[in-house]
Amino acid sequence: MFDPVELRSALIVDDHPLFCDALAMTLTGPVGIHSVDSVGTLDAALSRLDREAPPDVIVLDLNLPDVNGLDGVVRLRQAAPKTPIVVVSSLDELKVVRALLKAGINGFVPKHANRDEFRAAFAAIARGEVYAPQMALEPGGASLSDEAVARLALLTRQQAKILQLVCAGLMNKQIAYELSIAETTVKAHVTAIMRKLGVQTRMQAVLFAQEASFAALALED
Repeated sequence: MFDPVELRSALIVDDHPLFCDALAMTLTGPVGIHSVDSVGTLDAALSRLDREAPPDVIVLDLNLPDVNGLDGVVRLRQAAPKTPIVVVSSLDELKVVRALLKAGINGFVPKHANRDEFRAAFAAIARGEVYAPQMALEPGGASLSDEAVARLALLTRQQAKILQLVCAGLMNKQIAYELSIAETTVKAHVTAIMRKLGVQTRMQAVLFAQEASFAALALED
């Protein structure tokens, strides 16, 4: 359970303009949210949260140009710890939804859901409840992917960004240039990242992060 909240404003994070328009119409119509804005990347959403007060609810797609796997949920939750996050995605396998719930989302709605389901989902979230398929809410055994999600959630926002760049193959000097910080600072963050993930090398950190990717979850037996 979460605290009840009045849903008056929403931020959609999705890079498909037509779907954003349709979703905005659903949120302002049947759901009854007064103000709905949208951005197309995770970085744009994080920059907005840095500049402005958070919306009453964030609606997140999982397939964004600048995010891999659960990283988007983890980083948004760090940036807006008290704001409800609702994932709307076509990736609706049980293992994926359970991993999302473990990462701290408040609700999951499949992209193919009808307006009545969207209305029910946001009404539940306004009451402080978690909305997801019932099977995903039932207790299940922990898996390596669950452990990866839990450890990734320990990273700070800066550490999560650095891990993303490490996974992209950048070296410390390149990461320092990309983020406009000292190379020694990058080294310190990488050391902290490996400690939090319980690994000893950069490659192990990359493999650990990939364990939380939706490709791995979808292919897991």
